[in-house]
Amino acid sequence: MHPAAVTTLPPALLAPVVWIAGLATAMAVAWVAGLVLGIRVSVPRALAAGFAGFAVGGVTTELVSRAPGEAVPIGVVSSGGVVIAAMAVLVVGEVLFPTGSRLRPLARAKGVRDAAGRALRYAAILRIAARHGLGPYLAGRRAPSAGDRPRQRLAAALAAALEDGGAAFVKLGQVLATRRDLLPPVFVAELSRLHNRVATVPAEQVRAVLREELGAPVEEVFAEFGAAPLASASIAQAHTARLRDGTAVVVKVQRPGIARAVRRDLDILGRLARFLHARAAWARSMGVRDLADGFAEALTEELDFRVEAANIAAVAATTDTARVVVPRVFDAYTTRRVLVMERLPGVALSAAGTVPEATQEDRDALARTLLETLLTQVTEHGVFHADPHPGNVLLLPDGRLGLLDFGAVGRLDAGTRECLRFMMAAIDRGDPAGLTDSLLALVPPEDAREVDADRLRRALGRFMVQHLHEGAVPDVRMFTDLVLLPARHRLRLPPEVAAVFRALGTLEGVLRALSPTFDLVGQARRYAAERVGERLRPDSLRATLTDEVVALLPTLRRLPRRLDRIAATLEEGRLRVEVGLLGGGAERAFVAGLAHQAMLTLLAIASGALGVALLAVPGGPGLTPRTSFFDLLGYLLMVVGGALVLRVLLAVYRRPATGA
Repeated sequence: MHPAAVTTLPPALLAPVVWIAGLATAMAVAWVAGLVLGIRVSVPRALAAGFAGFAVGGVTTELVSRAPGEAVPIGVVSSGGVVIAAMAVLVVGEVLFPTGSRLRPLARAKGVRDAAGRALRYAAILRIAARHGLGPYLAGRRAPSAGDRPRQRLAAALAAALEDGGAAFVKLGQVLATRRDLLPPVFVAELSRLHNRVATVPAEQVRAVLREELGAPVEEVFAEFGAAPLASASIAQAHTARLRDGTAVVVKVQRPGIARAVRRDLDILGRLARFLHARAAWARSMGVRDLADGFAEALTEELDFRVEAANIAAVAATTDTARVVVPRVFDAYTTRRVLVMERLPGVALSAAGTVPEATQEDRDALARTLLETLLTQVTEHGVFHADPHPGNVLLLPDGRLGLLDFGAVGRLDAGTRECLRFMMAAIDRGDPAGLTDSLLALVPPEDAREVDADRLRRALGRFMVQHLHEGAVPDVRMFTDLVLLPARHRLRLPPEVAAVFRALGTLEGVLRALSPTFDLVGQARRYAAERVGERLRPDSLRATLTDEVVALLPTLRRLPRRLDRIAATLEEGRLRVEVGLLGGGAERAFVAGLAHQAMLTLLAIASGALGVALLAVPGGPGLTPRTSFFDLLGYLLMVVGGALVLRVLLAVYRRPATGA
């Protein structure tokens, strides 16, 4: 066959052959680039990287060929440009769209949209703050004044700004109104008014939410439904209703669109708290960052009424219904945005005040019941109502008490409950040393190691003498000092323990409304003496010892085999003890990765610098009339240096955050 017949293809076949050859070459280039970077390359990335490399290589060849007087090895520079360009495309692709993330482009687009919305919301919040004169405080240029009149103006401005800010900010103000341990009384008084400043949702919007959540019109689900709200809050609105079987219920309906607005504002509040923590000393002293994190976690749970339904069930399971009633939840009608529960026929203590028709003995009995209920929830069961303010406690017609609003429920593990019991016992004995040990057992170990235990013990002793002596009348200041005292000694109380102290502080107001002469300290001491005394009886000690032995049985059963292995290893001379900062495999891998990146960085710098130096050296062994060996080696070293730089950048991006 004539050679022309082999090399000459018909026009119809020439284009496909060229495309296939180009595709194969592009894939090969991308494969080489991925091999140098140490990553796997998918087909779309390979095509993008290969064709980008060829485009850069073509441009490089064209530019280099126009310099006839320069000793430039065109082939080396073009080939190096192809590989470097392909590697750069792969690195950029890995940064923007990491391997295995199919929805990453959508997430990026959503992130841009959320950032734009957040920027607009930032501007609106700043306008609200500026309109109420809060700008200098947010910028950290001014701290709250000490005088009563300036504080009154600032508190009123803060309350008005939070009201204008929307649901999340109103809820924040309501939560801050319960933090007497953080805010002066004038702020608490102003922020407490936010409970009565929530606009109601129109009835047609409430019905639309019910139809969407329950799958049927309101008339088909309920025999009666009150159009006027029973109560209106920042997150939800409550209505009276009656089921088809005649049961009187309360229907709690989430405000339309509130979830998205709250999540957006919580993100902004978190960013604002971190900004204030970094810029303002008063914000750091108040712990605004931790406060914002705890608030965001609690409010996120409140957006799902199924969480509140579970809270009600947990509290009801641990409550003596003969004395305190918890409303029953109707699970068939409860969803994420709708909560249907039994309506308790009582009046809130905030509206009833004291009980005029009851004797002092009856009022003391009700107060004692409420206190014992909360203490039992805290110390025995670990699930307690964290916000027992007077509006959440009902006085029922049969003389029992009812609890409402379980959006805020605290949970304590067994170890924390045990520490709290020991704290109560130490208070009952007047033992500052025991109280100190119990408190240190509650805080993180690093805090306990650094605290001055003697100084803390003396401070707790002064607290007990001041507030817990015979005949002492507890007030808000006592619970405020109880929360602030650990903070003054740089102890971080767990949020759930701080919630216990805040709940007790809130309960003090309820007990005072029930019985102004109620001896809270004496009753709490009596409760502690009885419950701790029960645990010291012979039968209780025997049961406790049995539980501990049962818990140790698996360890005791494995102990002989472990001792045998240790003895055998010691006898054979193979016993080895490893002590060091890098004892774990993860730590060693992290340090090895850092060393690897440092080595690559040094090699990249050395290659680039040596390449530039070789290009600057005149003469040298000639390879072609235009190119010397030094030129060729210099360009090769620069290509290698560029490839190493790209590999280091990719490794830095992909390094796990835990190793940072």
